[in-house]
Amino acid sequence: MQIRKSAEDYLEAILVLSKQGGGVRSIDIATMLGVSKPSVSHAMKLLREDGYIAMDRYGTVTLLDKGTQIAEHIYERHTVLSKMLERLGVSPEVAKEDACKIEHDLSDETFAKIKEHFLRESGKVE
Repeated sequence: MQIRKSAEDYLEAILVLSKQGGGVRSIDIATMLGVSKPSVSHAMKLLREDGYIAMDRYGTVTLLDKGTQIAEHIYERHTVLSKMLERLGVSPEVAKEDACKIEHDLSDETFAKIKEHFLRESGKVE
């Protein structure tokens, strides 16, 4: 299940926006990611063709099963890494930005160990 980092960012954005309630539209994604509407339209076309998302006739974007899997995987990495960096004393804004950079390139093994350590240190199971 290998896709480009930008596609992972789009899928993660769709997941986050869908959790906020209401339908997800291309303009919402563009605003969240700070990209142009034509860029989002092109990405949505590719994601739709590859079976990651569906769009209804009103332009509402919905994650399909394989899109949801990737989005949740990336979102979990982002969340855990952001929280961990904040616990190290990094400001929330920088922690969020750095987590975005790290989340795509970190191996599954390394992330599992980071998550295990973070959960053990915080006493939480997420």
